[in-house]
Amino acid sequence: MHIIHNAYNFVNMSLKMSVGDRMKECRLSRNLTQTQVAAYLGIAQPVYQRYEKGVYECTYEQLSRLCDLFDVSADFLLCRSDI
Repeated sequence: MHIIHNAYNFVNMSLKMSVGDRMKECRLSRNLTQTQVAAYLGIAQPVYQRYEKGVYECTYEQLSRLCDLFDVSADFLLCRSDI
């Protein structure tokens, strides 16, 4: 049981890192700073930085707003699609 729990945590951490990587990739491709994206979301820049690092998770509303800003699908940001 302990091994399964550790595997779940590893997969979950990997997913968070991938989501953060996608967020960063989209932000950089649009020449936006973390401060600009954070202001768009109405949060502090250090909070957004933690989203990109996978330390924090954004809300569904923030995810939706990021999709609008970056003009991508939620599936893309969540690493469920490469399109």
